[in-house]
Amino acid sequence: MSPAAGALLVVGDVVTDVVARHRTPLAPATDTAAEIRTLPGGAGANAACWAARSGCADVRVLGRVGTDAADWHERALRRAGVRPLLVRDAEAATASVIALVDASAERTFLTDSGAALRLSPGDWSAGLLDGVGRLHLSGYLFFAAPSRGTARLALRDAREAGVPVSVDPASAGFLAELGADRFLAAADSAEVLLPNADEARSLTGHDEPERAAAELSRRFPLVVVTLGQAGALVAENGSVTARVTAPTVEPVDSTGAGDAFTGAFLAARLAGADPAKAADAGCRAGAEAVTVVGGRPLTGPPGG
Repeated sequence: MSPAAGALLVVGDVVTDVVARHRTPLAPATDTAAEIRTLPGGAGANAACWAARSGCADVRVLGRVGTDAADWHERALRRAGVRPLLVRDAEAATASVIALVDASAERTFLTDSGAALRLSPGDWSAGLLDGVGRLHLSGYLFFAAPSRGTARLALRDAREAGVPVSVDPASAGFLAELGADRFLAAADSAEVLLPNADEARSLTGHDEPERAAAELSRRFPLVVVTLGQAGALVAENGSVTARVTAPTVEPVDSTGAGDAFTGAFLAARLAGADPAKAADAGCRAGAEAVTVVGGRPLTGPPGG
């Protein structure tokens, strides 16, 4: 199978986001005025939608959701040009996140993982890789035992099928709780690691993103560290091989910017772009993402 010819399969979280944008600091024990919207989200689902928005013609997402919001999420994914492969959980509600977005567009998450991290090895089948050119695993899967087992199983099956795998570490806070060594061991054999600067620091202990990227690339063949408005670093074989700048924009909400980078980066790689050009596509998508509220693109796939 040629990696440039297949679909993108994302395995990860599908989440209901409540985005609260407050222009003044939070006032403890009283009210703070905010603009609040309920939107479909989730790192894995967002990345899938941005991949479709970036021109990937066949994008699929596997995730576990509660029966409470399954239909809503399926409709939203289809509108975005993504094929939903959602497992319905009758015992747990759909994962939900409250995103508190301040006047600088920086977001802070309150996360209830709900059904998302209940994705179990029984929900996975090697047959899901049929026609797939790349597999992407949301790092949130690695933060609970059932979904971590599923991620490891998917990694093994993809390796046996010759399908390259990428992993987004997802959360510096959750990485600190799990431990860097446990995460790195679980993600071992992935071809691409896509951390942001905070996650790269958590995984290596190095404050300098360049040094962290270089160290991680001794373990993973390709590492791309996102730096927000400063762009991204590409590292291979123990050294930084490219520095990519990001377009200058006026940010509104940073929710999902990293997911946008991931989706556009993977779409470009599937189309045959080299790592630096794919990182450039990712930076442009990330810049677009911070100009809208929520983690999804405003429009669907090209021609959709």
